[in-house]
Amino acid sequence: MKKTILTFVTGLFLVASSSFAQDIPQSQVPSLVINNFQMAFPKVYDIEWEMDGNLYKVEFEKGLFSKDYDIWYDQTGKIIRQKEDISNSDLPQAITSTIKSQFGGYRIDEAQKNTEGQTITYKVELENFSQEWKVIFDANGKIIQKIAD
Repeated sequence: MKKTILTFVTGLFLVASSSFAQDIPQSQVPSLVINNFQMAFPKVYDIEWEMDGNLYKVEFEKGLFSKDYDIWYDQTGKIIRQKEDISNSDLPQAITSTIKSQFGGYRIDEAQKNTEGQTITYKVELENFSQEWKVIFDANGKIIQKIAD
């Protein structure tokens, strides 16, 4: 019985670990992807590349306050998806209004802007003394998803 459980857990671990992005050296990233990245983001640091499915994901930091970015490129160098940490003051007014009206007493812990194609959403982590929420908004302040954390 112990052997069966151990085999199951090991198999589950292998399946789960294979679905995560794999770190890769920059030398394995197509030159078209690297060139497009360097043209769009010339002054960045802490650059790390990963293979995420069939997309090339680059994580890096930019600016004086080390703003984090994650960008996914296809093999042709086209940006498919982008995530960037933003300051609370960079949130659209509609979102801050929704937070004030529906999450009174909560403070913004983190904010992130997500772009996929023409769609822009904002992920905001809110907290008070007893509860935390991860809330995804559209640019007009409408709540798309709300998860207790």
